[in-house]
Amino acid sequence: MKAFLVLEDGTVFEGTHIGADKEVISEIVFNTSMAGYLEVLTDPSYAGQAVCMTYPLIGNYGICKEDMESLKPWPDGFIVRELSRIPSNFRCDMTIQQFLEENNVPGIAGIDTRALTKILREKGTMNGMITTNEKVDLDEVIPKLKKYTTGKVVEKVSCEEKYTVAARTLEENGPLSGSASFDKEAYARGEREKKPSLVQESNGAGLKVALMDFGAKKNIADSLAARGCEVTVYPALTPAEEIIADCPDGIMLSNGPGDPKECTSIIEEIKKLYATEIPIFAICLGHQLMALANGADTYKMKYGHRGGNHPVKDLATGRVYISSQNHGYVVDTDNLDPAVAVPAFVNVNDGTNEGLSYTGKNIFTVQFHPEACPGPQDSGYLFDRFINMMKGEK
Repeated sequence: MKAFLVLEDGTVFEGTHIGADKEVISEIVFNTSMAGYLEVLTDPSYAGQAVCMTYPLIGNYGICKEDMESLKPWPDGFIVRELSRIPSNFRCDMTIQQFLEENNVPGIAGIDTRALTKILREKGTMNGMITTNEKVDLDEVIPKLKKYTTGKVVEKVSCEEKYTVAARTLEENGPLSGSASFDKEAYARGEREKKPSLVQESNGAGLKVALMDFGAKKNIADSLAARGCEVTVYPALTPAEEIIADCPDGIMLSNGPGDPKECTSIIEEIKKLYATEIPIFAICLGHQLMALANGADTYKMKYGHRGGNHPVKDLATGRVYISSQNHGYVVDTDNLDPAVAVPAFVNVNDGTNEGLSYTGKNIFTVQFHPEACPGPQDSGYLFDRFINMMKGEK
């Protein structure tokens, strides 16, 4: 079946329909990752957006449910050059086509994704429609596209009630952090390498972390649990008083979708958390919300950072790390008050802010995703820094 991608500037791409049989209007963004399409699909930060994958072949290893970052996919649509319909991987549970159909996500294949990406880079992120209607009326559709906004999507992706992720022991962690399977007998025989020392010591044993779920990826809680922390996950609109009353050793502010300035009530609660002496570590949207809570500003980027190969520089050490990123907004540091916070990381490609360290507070925040594995564990040390902060180390 034919399918069409219509952009708000009037550009039309013709391809083949994939996924669910429905029409959708969304914000069109692109991701440059060469692998990890399932993690992209199940990242709640993509709520309200349709994702174009720039790598030409998607779906070749199918869907491995163990690798999902949440319980379902969140993008409104999926755009690829070629969709593999015969996956080859011993861990594969289903094809990507089956996954899209099962979760009611429409898509389009067979278009020139390089041309689409060039348009978005030159003109900036724009809205679009995925449709199978061959008689679509551009004069009627384009005004609808221009009116579309993602709106308040944090409440949509957050958990409905709080829950706890138990701490894991070293044996339970296995040779790799995250959700990798673990063959205990093979590990005992020395047939698999020991996992990286970043997680090996479970140095957070006994610590309790409150994770604010603004659209949290599963591996954030897993990264803390793998280090011995007990993690309690809270809905996005949880009052600060409830979190403080639970006496956590530290607070994590998660990633999430949408314009951070839309989260007005959440920002007010973050102000209350900032006023405590509880150590705080924030990622992506959480980083932006903490900045807004302290008088800084954010702005929308031309086309954002979405991919697994973005270099960021630690301004304290001068070291550069390869990071995974997914954001369309960034903190404006031009008028940042150094008495409140100072830049801690910077994007090597375009000089935008990638992290802040808060003056006189046990708070640091990053724009990128240290729980992801692009390096593969370049910036995982930030979780250890957070744990040391909770343990009272400076």
